[in-house]
Amino acid sequence: MKIKAYASRAPSSRLEPWSYELTPPAPHEVVIKVLACGLCHSDLSMMKNAWGMTAYPLVPGHEVVGEVLQLGDGVQHLKKGDRVGVGWQRSACLSCRDCLNGNENLCSQSGGTIVQHHGGFAEQVKVDGRFAFALPAGLDTDFTGPLLCGGLTVYSGLKHAGMTHGKEVGVIGIGGLGHLAVQFAAKLGNRVTVFTTSPEKAEFASRLGAHRAVLTHGGLPKELTESFDILLNTVNVGQDWNAYLSLLRADGVLSFVGVPPDPLNVPVFLLLGKRRRIMASPIGSRAEITEMLKLAQDFQIQPIIERFPMENINDALAKLEKNEIRYRAVLTQAG
Repeated sequence: MKIKAYASRAPSSRLEPWSYELTPPAPHEVVIKVLACGLCHSDLSMMKNAWGMTAYPLVPGHEVVGEVLQLGDGVQHLKKGDRVGVGWQRSACLSCRDCLNGNENLCSQSGGTIVQHHGGFAEQVKVDGRFAFALPAGLDTDFTGPLLCGGLTVYSGLKHAGMTHGKEVGVIGIGGLGHLAVQFAAKLGNRVTVFTTSPEKAEFASRLGAHRAVLTHGGLPKELTESFDILLNTVNVGQDWNAYLSLLRADGVLSFVGVPPDPLNVPVFLLLGKRRRIMASPIGSRAEITEMLKLAQDFQIQPIIERFPMENINDALAKLEKNEIRYRAVLTQAG
């Protein structure tokens, strides 16, 4: 079957209409009719081959929401017609120590939805059905794609930093990741402070559930020293990390889901005195995806999105490159 898609044929090239032959699903695979697909900075990085693992032609799109069309042998948890979501990860070995401990996202043999495979900027996509998730009925199709990558990333980063409820949580940056982190932290019963350089975003953060916003142009307020249990960094630019570490209480955690370009330079004594920790977190496990989607439904957590018809994908990419998307772009199929 020929599948119509949008593909990049070389680093940094625009996406162009392209078609490829879709083979029948192998055991455990499913074929999904794409209804909507989020656009993420990771799609842009893959298009540019920024991580050195892109195979061209590349069909990006790893925040897929669609309907199951075909099932391979062995797929028992889904049926034709089910509405499902697929995120960054499409496979894992399922037999290593990490997988057996429920951490498939940490598997050294994990596969990406758009790494050596064609993604969701297409009519259909084929993935390992064990990484396709039936969606709660209360989640809107167009709003769910960004939860499968951005939402999962911040939820897992907060969870593994120790977030439960009643914590003091700081979120560094209000963008595609940060605006979801504020919602998860606040709606799950934590007091949230946002750190941003933008007065507009500081005001917006309160509408998301933040209790306080700090403009960081003049540095970090001294009165916030030793005030936080968790600081979640969602930005990809350098900061005064030592200043942020000083805001952590004893046993506080600075968790990175945004990746600054330069190595960290941190005095050990800044960690030692209060038993502070620094960690980084990728996407979450399959169990965490299911958990996160249920919480998003129950607590009405959803991204702020801009919709684009799939044929206008290059317009969406141009806005993303200029940092003009507020706050996640979603591509929708006609009909």
